[in-house]
Amino acid sequence: MLGQLHDVDLHLLRLFVSVVECGGFSAAQGELGLSQSSISQQMARLETRLGYRLCSRGKGGFRITPKGEQLLIATRGLFESIEAFRHQSNGVAGRLIGEVRLGLSEAVDQSVLQRVAEAIRRFRERDESVRIELISAMPGEMERLLLQQRLDLAIGYFSQVQSAFDYRELFSETQHLYCAPGHPLFTDDAPDDQALQACDRVDHPYRFLRSDEPFQGKRCSARSEQVEGTLAFILSGKHVGYLPSHFARSWEDKGLLRAVRRSDMSFDVAFHLARHRAQVPGDAQKAFEEDLLAAFSALA
Repeated sequence: MLGQLHDVDLHLLRLFVSVVECGGFSAAQGELGLSQSSISQQMARLETRLGYRLCSRGKGGFRITPKGEQLLIATRGLFESIEAFRHQSNGVAGRLIGEVRLGLSEAVDQSVLQRVAEAIRRFRERDESVRIELISAMPGEMERLLLQQRLDLAIGYFSQVQSAFDYRELFSETQHLYCAPGHPLFTDDAPDDQALQACDRVDHPYRFLRSDEPFQGKRCSARSEQVEGTLAFILSGKHVGYLPSHFARSWEDKGLLRAVRRSDMSFDVAFHLARHRAQVPGDAQKAFEEDLLAAFSALA
């Protein structure tokens, strides 16, 4: 009776299948390159390992026993499974597998989404079987998820004060100061600093951006983390605030927003690809990062 299968057992089982398919010991000599006595000895060894007869041979010729027939079916199934395993294991050798989790800042420009799509296209053309998850979140939330290693990569505007992260700049986004109909500045072509300081601005929670904002108004009774919330405050006609130029463009075209002193009240925000330095990336994460960097190089 076989316990654990060893290489010698597989060898003997292959010999057994060959003998059956050839129709006997003497007929299998040419197929196996062995003498009839050697084949007989190895078959006897297999039968001893199993504890039962596999075939009868004598004046009546070669004949497989009922137990031998059952073993033949099981052996063929075993070798089919081994062959399937061989093909699958060889395929995995060069294939990217696993999961890639990418954080993406909200309300990015269409061109940015196109670059992300291009990176996905490049990646999907690789030999891969990978689940990609895209998570839209605010920069602070993405930093938290990166610290918890719940994201592999993140694209956004970050404080760059996290020593645990590596940053690669991808592109920049222009922010303008806006007002809407009903606000005193909407009809003022060149408001002075005093008029600006009288405005009630929308506060953005990410303090690292404020040092770059040309408008540092002291009045602030509105706060929003999302650009949609900032837009709502501005559209009320009671507040001014910063919005990405690409996001505000359609509202400007409709006459519902106006940039305030565009030449000196605007600034650029750098967007980076961030990853946790201590998180060892797998092959799939490395490949996807390469494809992201290649896709965004077209924006440089």
